[in-house]
Amino acid sequence: MSIRVLVVDDSAMMRKAIRQILETDLDIEVVATARDGEDALKKDQELSPDVITLDINMPVMDGLTCLSLLFDQNPKVQVVMVSSLTQEGAITTFEAMELGAFDYVAKPSGTVSANMHIVGRELIAKVKAAAKRRRRRSVPSSTQHSAGRSAAAMERPARRERSLIVPDHGYRKVVVIGVSTGGPSTLMEILPHLPADLDAAVIVVQHMPPTFTTSFAKRLDDYCQLRFSEAKAGDRLARGQGVVAPGGHHLVVKKNAMRDDVLIRLTSQPANALFIPSVDVTMHSVVEFFGKKTVGVLLTGMGADGADGMVAIRQAGGVTIAEDASTAVVFGMPREAIERGGAEIVAPSHQIAREIVKAVNRW
Repeated sequence: MSIRVLVVDDSAMMRKAIRQILETDLDIEVVATARDGEDALKKDQELSPDVITLDINMPVMDGLTCLSLLFDQNPKVQVVMVSSLTQEGAITTFEAMELGAFDYVAKPSGTVSANMHIVGRELIAKVKAAAKRRRRRSVPSSTQHSAGRSAAAMERPARRERSLIVPDHGYRKVVVIGVSTGGPSTLMEILPHLPADLDAAVIVVQHMPPTFTTSFAKRLDDYCQLRFSEAKAGDRLARGQGVVAPGGHHLVVKKNAMRDDVLIRLTSQPANALFIPSVDVTMHSVVEFFGKKTVGVLLTGMGADGADGMVAIRQAGGVTIAEDASTAVVFGMPREAIERGGAEIVAPSHQIAREIVKAVNRW
């Protein structure tokens, strides 16, 4: 059965480009296009599509307003935001994801991008992943879906409680989490459940463009008990704190010669890596210093990034956790780790926070 898609964008050129990209896949049928949010609501009601690609900046009714009304009208629909590749676009995109959007694709060169084909493969993959999620999940209550948040995301811990945790920069343990397609929503099912006093530093490597990782790190910091920030060169890894690898750079670590701790270094090498940041690059760097006191976690995503890193961590005596197929939006990365022998533990996303805590407490 074809995946029925409604394409929404105020630019006729963009509607045509997105339609052409999607229709190169035989599993996808674009049932209609819409020029603004109001038009999208009307066509959604008439056609009940499986997935909607939704622009943000539109006249008459913008994407965020449309999104909040869509889920009341069609609770089953999955929405992939198509946003501009700017800091403002990133902030609005994550607001959309808090409202319930499944994932996003960033336009490569502004609101009207003549080169949308650059992200064509990503767009197709995310539309298909969204359709898979629609088929798999039962219909949530209208209140839950309108809010668009998992229970974990809604439980925002108090700042006062977190401020009691004093950062400890001692050289101890580290958790490295790699994730790609479907990652933002999956991470929000896991990271808010990690305690503020977790006896390890946490590094998140999410395949994401440079202008988006700052906003994403702030979003994690708002909703998690751990403190999160976008990693900067020279930052020190700290117990009970998390960092997000910045888009456009690989995150590696090095020993601080002046103290018994570890510093973050950002690099563009290897330049030929399929993804920058790369999960494999970070995992290999981290396990070199932390050895068996490394916890590797590989979540939803296309391809094999992180699979070799998981093998290296397991061979060093560390603990490795891969997301199970039952919850992975795209089972590519976890499957590769499992097939290569790099996954000691395989668990659904809602159990992974508990497995991380257990792994950290082994030592």
